[in-house]
Amino acid sequence: MRRLILALFLAVTMGLMACNTPAPPPTPTPEARSWSFDLEKLIIDVFDPQPGEAVLVMVDLPHGSLHDYGGWSARRDMAEDWRQVFEQLGTEIGFSVHPLLTYSATGAPNSPLPETGTIDGQEVSFERILAETNIVVALTEFSATAPLAGYTQRLPDLRVASMPGATRSMEQSALAADYAEVARRVHLLREKLDQAVGATVQFSTGHEMYFDLRHREAHADDGQLRGAAGGARIINLPSGEAYIAPYEGEVEGDPSKTEGSIPVMLGDELVVARVESNRIVEVIGDGPEADEAREYLARDDALRNIAELGLGCNESAVVTGNVLEDEKVLGMHWAFGLSEHIGGSVGVDDFSDPGLVEHRDWVYPKGGSIGIGSLILHYEDGTSEEIIHNEEYTLF
Repeated sequence: MRRLILALFLAVTMGLMACNTPAPPPTPTPEARSWSFDLEKLIIDVFDPQPGEAVLVMVDLPHGSLHDYGGWSARRDMAEDWRQVFEQLGTEIGFSVHPLLTYSATGAPNSPLPETGTIDGQEVSFERILAETNIVVALTEFSATAPLAGYTQRLPDLRVASMPGATRSMEQSALAADYAEVARRVHLLREKLDQAVGATVQFSTGHEMYFDLRHREAHADDGQLRGAAGGARIINLPSGEAYIAPYEGEVEGDPSKTEGSIPVMLGDELVVARVESNRIVEVIGDGPEADEAREYLARDDALRNIAELGLGCNESAVVTGNVLEDEKVLGMHWAFGLSEHIGGSVGVDDFSDPGLVEHRDWVYPKGGSIGIGSLILHYEDGTSEEIIHNEEYTLF
């Protein structure tokens, strides 16, 4: 969580207030987990590992000014526990499991990975070990989703579950969901987003935002990472969202129509991002949170890019302040910065420094301090459909 402090708007999840955020579910002991959470079932349901395949679990390590803390350490323990369960299942099914891969943390979400990591004390090339792997589970502190998506594009046999910030408590909430129902809802929302040319969002604060969805393909983070042809190559886990990168205006003579105002409540301060042509052009507010947001955006122009419109639909997900799970709860989210890994046009090379590369999600869950009064999708034939009304989906 400490890495979020330096991010935009103090990098707490958009729309949440501490008084409205429920306490995380209690962390189960390994013994309790064996009762209440069937990890083997999740592995089979999500990954469907096949005989002859190879599995890799990876973690990032604190170093230098990136100090360790309890949650990060617990995630590394969780990673080894998951690896051992994979290994046990592998002896029954006939797939192999690499020893745990570790590497020095990048320090920022979705920054490029180092060229090498360590397995059993030996330095290994990421390119080589991933070329020898079919299933990757990344239980990291700093999200590796974007760089791992790049590897899946180069390595056709690789599929990846990225789990930045994952916690044991998720085994009792979003990871324990009915993933058949999650997949049904996600694909319904993905189909709607894919057909839409735009989306109008009305916030409970009275602000309004239009997302230009032309020239884009929507995606489904449905919790299905099977090896069948045409299946997903990379997902976040826990899963349960449909998402799309808004059109960013890269076609000559066809500017993006994304514009409007996005409100953020941080503590008692309402901060508003004003957007034109898919870029944050102004931060409106007189308090210290607005000042910090302005300073943050001034670090790199690529951070001003509106990178994602997402719709969460995992009924078992709960709001804890951890964006990995928060973005899966029933509601809308958006992101700024990097978009290339989800079908947009803003990539790593658009940032002035690899250390500034970021894709940051901001969530508006049901019951948050800022609600979604209405989300209307607009279609090419001129019709429209309201899919969220007063924080409730109208589709299911």
